[in-house]
Amino acid sequence: MTMNEKTVQNAMQIILHAGDARVHCMNALKAIETNSFEQAKEEIKLANSKIVKAHHIQTNAISAETQGEAGAYSVLFAHAQDTLMTIYSEINIAKRMIKIFEVYEARLAKLEKAEMEDKHE
Repeated sequence: MTMNEKTVQNAMQIILHAGDARVHCMNALKAIETNSFEQAKEEIKLANSKIVKAHHIQTNAISAETQGEAGAYSVLFAHAQDTLMTIYSEINIAKRMIKIFEVYEARLAKLEKAEMEDKHE
């Protein structure tokens, strides 16, 4: 396999794993919409496992280049790295949103409970 073929293969693997991570991230966001926080957390775990695979491929490619393997600039590999980092950011935002909406939901439930108790007094 030539260096160019290896670069293309690495780029495609990064894009595929990152794309799978995005699907799980979007599923997590949809679960947040319905207050299904446990499902959202499970989807985020799946997204993390995919993004880690993509990140390992990227790290290995960069490590190989730093150890002397010739590497030419590849628009496809640059796109793969952009895709990886964008989806990584989306996952981080989704994680934060789960926490925010869990707190929001708990506060809302507490207020509703207090309101119901006031009505029954």
